[in-house]
Amino acid sequence: MSFDVGRRVSVLLAIALSAFIFNTTENLPIGLLNLMSSDLGVSLPAAGFLVTGYGLAVAVVSLPMAHLTRHLPRRFVLSGVLVVLAVATVGSVLTDSYGVLLGARIVVAVAQAVFWAVMGSVAVGLFAPAIRGRVLAVTSVCGSLANLLGVPAGTWLAQHSRWQLPFIVLSISALAVAALIAVLLPTTRPEESHAAFGSAPDRRHFVVVLLTTAVAMTGLYTGFTYLGEFITEVAGFPARMVGPLLFVYGGAGIVGVVTLGHLLDRRPRASLVLAVSAQAAAMLLLFQSAGSPATVIAGLALLGCSAAPIFTATQARILHVSPGRTEIGFAANSAAFNVGVGAGALLGGAALSAFGVRGAFLVGALLTLATVALLLGEPLLASDRRQTPAPVAGVRSC
Repeated sequence: MSFDVGRRVSVLLAIALSAFIFNTTENLPIGLLNLMSSDLGVSLPAAGFLVTGYGLAVAVVSLPMAHLTRHLPRRFVLSGVLVVLAVATVGSVLTDSYGVLLGARIVVAVAQAVFWAVMGSVAVGLFAPAIRGRVLAVTSVCGSLANLLGVPAGTWLAQHSRWQLPFIVLSISALAVAALIAVLLPTTRPEESHAAFGSAPDRRHFVVVLLTTAVAMTGLYTGFTYLGEFITEVAGFPARMVGPLLFVYGGAGIVGVVTLGHLLDRRPRASLVLAVSAQAAAMLLLFQSAGSPATVIAGLALLGCSAAPIFTATQARILHVSPGRTEIGFAANSAAFNVGVGAGALLGGAALSAFGVRGAFLVGALLTLATVALLLGEPLLASDRRQTPAPVAGVRSC
């Protein structure tokens, strides 16, 4: 069965659209908490756990699920997780039980954990190794569009109908994309892809990547979790400007991912150092920007442009240094990301109580600077000579 360029591009776009659907499904309740809590008869914190519980589940099950599915053809895995998303989501919104809804979202979170573990190696394996960074950028851009377009559009639709409707639309879209992947993606063994194993496996550098993801995301979310309060209380913007300023952050993130995608293919490690360094600079700029609206806008743009590409850059490093199968590495990196988000929110709350909103950004900046130091010291690590060289794949397809 031939697998021409047009078909490869179609599968890549289907995978990218899947990232958009999963991320929108994960974060859509953020804009619907009042509607959902009122309709389900639960408190706002309980409704909020529909998001935090989802992220916690992804962090916990990513590695076990990647291990369990490591031998399954990716055609069946990718189409299967989208079907799970569709069925569980439709089932969840057809009930008025909070417990059923939460349980269904945990099921979707397990499916998302599998998706993020395998989708990177599948997408990259479709094309030549020389354009890995650009391929990852495509999937990352669509994932980022979930917060920029998907969540706002879903929130608007729910406000003008019922909160269940955008979830049903996402479920129908997931089924359509699942069918597309099932038809277009060949059935091959996962280990046959050139992206199945790290190109220069090294356990020590792999640990550095995971620490980079976890600590950088902890630093980011220490401040970002309380960005709304920073915008109104510190920067002095009216509450109505929170949405537009978040749009500035999200739009800058898209630009950053697209720009970094080209740089990743030439200087993968330097790209990661640059992104993390820029995040530290942005958080320090926001810490210093009290009373200067123009500086706050510039700081938010720089933060979006730098923070959004970090996960893409660490994924590219996983493809290089993963000591075993790359989907296990991707799963570990996804877990590290979600741990960082949760830890950042907790640390930010503590910093907020002790030092105020600006203090949360300063603590986040210091953590990000520690990540920069870690990356700058990485070349001092000796290569692990005990690593087994990555197998040479015989085919490029997934």
